[in-house]
Amino acid sequence: MEPTTEKHGKLWNWFDARVGLKDLDKLAKKKQVPLHRHSSWYYFGGMTLFLFTVQVITGILLLLYYRPSSGEAYESVQFLMTEVEFGWLVRSIHAWSANLMIFTLFVHLFSTLMLKAYRQPRELTWLSGMGLMALTLTFGFTGYLLPWNKLAFFATSVGTEIPGVLPVVGAFLRRLLRGGDEVTGATLTRFYGIHVAVLPALVSSLIGVHLFLVQKHGMSVPPSVAGQASPPRTMPFFPNFFLRDAVGWLCALAVLATLAAFYPAELGEKADPFQPAPIGIKPEWYFMFMFQTLKLLPSYILGIEGELVGILAFGAGGLFLALIPFLDRASARGERSQLFVWIGSAIILYMLVLTYLGYTMSATK
Repeated sequence: MEPTTEKHGKLWNWFDARVGLKDLDKLAKKKQVPLHRHSSWYYFGGMTLFLFTVQVITGILLLLYYRPSSGEAYESVQFLMTEVEFGWLVRSIHAWSANLMIFTLFVHLFSTLMLKAYRQPRELTWLSGMGLMALTLTFGFTGYLLPWNKLAFFATSVGTEIPGVLPVVGAFLRRLLRGGDEVTGATLTRFYGIHVAVLPALVSSLIGVHLFLVQKHGMSVPPSVAGQASPPRTMPFFPNFFLRDAVGWLCALAVLATLAAFYPAELGEKADPFQPAPIGIKPEWYFMFMFQTLKLLPSYILGIEGELVGILAFGAGGLFLALIPFLDRASARGERSQLFVWIGSAIILYMLVLTYLGYTMSATK
């Protein structure tokens, strides 16, 4: 008696013969997702990937009209927003999806930290996620200048000035970022190339590595669940988890559409390097805690320039986060240590408080 086989259409069979759809189908059905009270945090990874896809699509549409030069950048964005049908909406979706993507990435990163999903053998998964965080923040920094408006120009001037305080390499890094001694059209074209070519290639490659590692090792189970006598319940990735993930994407899309429609992105005034910097200039919210920290530091700390101490401290903090899987030896031994959970809580609290102070103190001036 011949074994029964699943019946599919001619199109399925055509693709199956060329790319192996049956193997992918078996893999999707075989993959299981842990089901427990912390499972809701799993959806923020997929939500971040969805918002990155929105960024790519809207970015391509914006490229059709954008001209990366100091003499035409502002006018091209202005034309897009006023003359191109739904151009203002595409730009607003691009701007808001960038903010939402960074927010969901922060949530995904810190939920991974708090649930200790970096435990072996997932150290490389954590490192690839940290790399994606760094590249995403670079996306935000380089994209901010592209409209060539007053606020973006002076914020970029301040931001690119910060590496200049580093000894030995500071002046070189500042010139490398700016393409000269000052923020000019050369800086704009440099940021444009990085934003639309270099970063997308790096992020896409690292996303592939990250997804491969997640697929290889599966989704981590929190220590509190792993220590239970009975194994945790699971659900199939496809279609159960995939459909729930899709609901998260739709929620993100609903929030994105609401923000873009009711709070459209503004263009402001065109940048003029000869005008004074506007009062109360500040970076985007995801850089605010660092910006406010540097503002609050005294001029000198133990004879060292305060801004330099702050930059070195942030660098050391980023390195510490990246090395957490190797520093948390208690979790590696299977012990229930809460040290790094408390450290993660302190980092979150610090970022929230300094961001709040950054906005409230600038508003009162």
